[in-house]
Amino acid sequence: MPAIDALKAIACVSIVLHHLAFYGPMADAAKPLMPTLIEGLDVYARMAVQIFLVVSGFLFASKFAPAGLPTPIAPLYALLQRYTRLVVPYSAALLIAIGCSALAGLVMDHHSISSVPDLPRLLAHVLLLHDLLDQEALSAGVWYVAIDFQLFALAVLLLWLPSHLGDRHPALRAAAPLLITGMTIASLFYFNRDAWWDESAFYFFGSFGLGIMAWWASSRARAGRWLALLALLAIAALSVDFRGRIAIAGTVAVFLGLARWTGILHSMPLPAPLARLSRISYSVFLVHFPLCLLVNAAITYFFPTNPVINAAGLLLAVAVSIAGGSVFYRWVESYPFPTRMRLLFPAGVVAGGWLTALAAANLTS
Repeated sequence: MPAIDALKAIACVSIVLHHLAFYGPMADAAKPLMPTLIEGLDVYARMAVQIFLVVSGFLFASKFAPAGLPTPIAPLYALLQRYTRLVVPYSAALLIAIGCSALAGLVMDHHSISSVPDLPRLLAHVLLLHDLLDQEALSAGVWYVAIDFQLFALAVLLLWLPSHLGDRHPALRAAAPLLITGMTIASLFYFNRDAWWDESAFYFFGSFGLGIMAWWASSRARAGRWLALLALLAIAALSVDFRGRIAIAGTVAVFLGLARWTGILHSMPLPAPLARLSRISYSVFLVHFPLCLLVNAAITYFFPTNPVINAAGLLLAVAVSIAGGSVFYRWVESYPFPTRMRLLFPAGVVAGGWLTALAAANLTS
């Protein structure tokens, strides 16, 4: 799906640039050269995460409910598969983040450096509960992995429950799309308007659900009318409370629906570098922050106030992030580890994080 690949590649680079602009310190030093660009990346580039949310919902529907009705689902098995798919590379990236934070802390003192983790914090991260338990994040962006798993679990539950009850009451099988649609509407008009919910799937289900509904709308006989209704739903949510993130989510959802309806989804020409970047986007997302932290530390140590060199450092950090993500994809994300070894990755984070904490304590003492 080259149209999706293009979106993922754009979103991937946008998130890297946002974290560079938001966390500094290179961006702070380079800001006099390009204040508008740095401020724009700080405020707006983070909204690219909406692309990942909508795409995730769109692909979820294509696999688990392609015609609007759920395919047979073994929920526990599906959740274990998703957890393993996310957490194996995520766990390895956490170890890299812990190590890079320790190294960066030797040469600079900055708020972007994570403190040395203790055992409860490590366990909360590998269980994807760090935000819910108010644990300091070990790396920027790890909140999204937890939200992705929550969204997947909630969507699986909403599809599975009517199917399970439908064994006795067949009419209930048709309720699954209504539950998904209802949760999407509830998120758009209520949960997403209250920041209290922003550590849960309820806050983000509006964007995820728009992706699911875009797949369903583009499958209908009169797809154009259904996509128009989808656009009206997003517009209605924005008329109640305008949110830039929902405007982007609605636009991406309608685009994906139109792309599938017209055939562009599979036929859009895409340069090979963008296709490659899309393939490794999750790996880049996971490892870019600790790698950017090292580049920040090096540039700050040698050229703390030179705006030109710090601006060049920003570009270097993007290049290092993509290169590091490519290596990470090859040797971790896509590597065919045995199933038992994959299940041991979270335990490796706890053990490795503890050893790194001991080493950091010895280096700083």
